[in-house]
Amino acid sequence: MSLSGAVRRAVGSLIHRGWAAIRAAGAVTPLSPAGYRFRRLGEGALLSFPIGAIFGEAWIEIGEHTLIGERVSISAGMGPGVDLGPDSIVRIGGSCSIGRGSHIVGHQSIDIGDHVFTGPYVYITDQNHVYDDPEMPIGRQWPRNNPVAIGSGSWLGTGAIILPGTRIGRQCVVAGGAVVRGEFPDHSVIAGVPARVVRHHVPGEGWVPPHLDDAHVELAGSLGTGGALVESAALNGALAESAAIDGALVESAAVDGPGHRTPLI
Repeated sequence: MSLSGAVRRAVGSLIHRGWAAIRAAGAVTPLSPAGYRFRRLGEGALLSFPIGAIFGEAWIEIGEHTLIGERVSISAGMGPGVDLGPDSIVRIGGSCSIGRGSHIVGHQSIDIGDHVFTGPYVYITDQNHVYDDPEMPIGRQWPRNNPVAIGSGSWLGTGAIILPGTRIGRQCVVAGGAVVRGEFPDHSVIAGVPARVVRHHVPGEGWVPPHLDDAHVELAGSLGTGGALVESAALNGALAESAAIDGALVESAAVDGPGHRTPLI
């Protein structure tokens, strides 16, 4: 190895070691000075360095062993130094992992359960601007709040957007890039713009599109009417399932536009 190559290698090693030391020193833990500003920062929790925009810590709770990725912004209220009352506003459960570059913006109530994982660049907010006055700039119209809840064990894919008023059940999957508003039951797969349930777990049946539930009921109701009807119902059910899946693909392609089909999980 040449002298210049050896120098570059040594300098590079020093830079990487120095950056690792800076990251370790800059991380926020329950024992660091910045950790004491939170209402609760559980044992083993860590906010990775570089830190995003963090304010309103007195109204933010983060559970035990939760990892907050680099450049994640978590805020409570419109800005620092505002008294938001006696109750916490942003609550993140234990053993969660929040992907780098994500934003959690709370003004009234955001509840994230235990063991929730997100990809990077996920956006979660309980506030949105209104458009009551068509002549006033939208950014100057007073926003409205609506609580958000994300059930334990759920996974939010990269770039998902969770809008005010959304309630996601337990053990749900939100597809990457989905724009989510509304209420969704446990064990759902949620995808699209706007998001909808594309798969739902039915005990004894497994993962099926939700619009096949009626077909299963009709098939079950025909079981006592004779062999021919059973055979016919089974055939029709299979055809209906195939048509429903094809219809969902067509509908998804129509929503997302040409060349932007949302894959069904």
